[in-house]
Amino acid sequence: MFARLVYESFRRQKQRKLLAGVAVTLGVAVTTAMIGVATDIGDKISRELRTVGANLVVTSSDQALDVKIGGVNLKPANDGGYLNEADLPKIKTMFWRNNIVGFAPMLPETVSLSASGSSGDRSTAELVGTYFSRAVRSGSEDFVTGVRTTHPLWHVDGSWPADNSRDLLVGHTLAQRVGKNPGDSLQFNGGEYRVVGILSTGGPEDQRMYAPLPLAQQLLGLPGAMQSIEVSAITKPEDDFARRDPKTLKGAVYDRWYCSPYATSIAYQLQEVIPNSQAEQIRQVAQNEGTVLSRIQGLMLLIALAALLAAALAVSSAMATAILERRGEVGLMRALGAGSLSVGAMFLAEATLLALIGGSIGFAIGTGLAHQIGRRIFDQAIVVQPVLFPYVLGTAILVTFAGSALSIRKALRFDPVRVLRGDA
Repeated sequence: MFARLVYESFRRQKQRKLLAGVAVTLGVAVTTAMIGVATDIGDKISRELRTVGANLVVTSSDQALDVKIGGVNLKPANDGGYLNEADLPKIKTMFWRNNIVGFAPMLPETVSLSASGSSGDRSTAELVGTYFSRAVRSGSEDFVTGVRTTHPLWHVDGSWPADNSRDLLVGHTLAQRVGKNPGDSLQFNGGEYRVVGILSTGGPEDQRMYAPLPLAQQLLGLPGAMQSIEVSAITKPEDDFARRDPKTLKGAVYDRWYCSPYATSIAYQLQEVIPNSQAEQIRQVAQNEGTVLSRIQGLMLLIALAALLAAALAVSSAMATAILERRGEVGLMRALGAGSLSVGAMFLAEATLLALIGGSIGFAIGTGLAHQIGRRIFDQAIVVQPVLFPYVLGTAILVTFAGSALSIRKALRFDPVRVLRGDA
């Protein structure tokens, strides 16, 4: 009899139940999409921010401390120790090697150049030796890396130098100062070199020139040397656990820290594979990444809560009207001896069935919506984990109960005598 009453309720009030079901479905769909995006957005945001530039830097542990006055680094380029270029492939052997998007060695040197190509009016500029787009072999794998990978937003007017050439990439500001364009030659340190591209970044790179690493090593007389390595890695935003000193961690706690893709743990592993090195975060990039991610996740949470609130209000309106239309039925049940528990259980069963149907359909729609959001914004699919399904159904039931509570409470207060006489 109980099941028949619930069935008849859905059969006789199709429009009311459909309205409430659509509200639950839409609310759950939006919530599922937002939860799916929020739980899978960390790697996507990190990968997008990797276009800004490297987020880790590796230097020699023997280098002296930086001396800066007014934001200008006064430490000589050749002060301190150097890293060995032969150790670069070891980066792709570390635990989080698949999170390494790219890396670029850096070897700066101050050179004397002439704007006119003659011996007069000489000035100085910083030349940085690096990889542009070079294949690095690690075991049986070839990994193409360089500044074109770690700094994809660099704009070059002309062409990029080849890594086996003696060509130059000159910063925009420096090129204007010395009056050079792509195809011109530039003389410094007793040699003549060809400018193949003009670099524009809007940053300090515009005042430098970049050359293949072997050329800078030759000018310095330091074959195989590099001063630092800029590393672009996909990381997890920092939390309190990420900031713990690994030297104080033991057992499972250490394993958890080591096996989490924090910038600090990846930096720690870089120090392990590269001898005589120290690795640090580029703090501005890491902090911006965490701020952007937390704000986006907060926005998605607000959208999900707003959708659930709207669904609860729609369910409340539909259920209030439905119960008002059935007051005669409720009065008859109470007159025949049905208690408040039986009447309330019937309406709660209807709400539960409505939530299960609407929640299941909403979860399917929300999964597809999350997939489309990922494709359109990040050009990658966002996967909603099936483990979320029971939580989504539970949320749908809570929303439906919340929307129905006041109406059910009012139904339990109906006076069966007045209802059956038509006075209420």
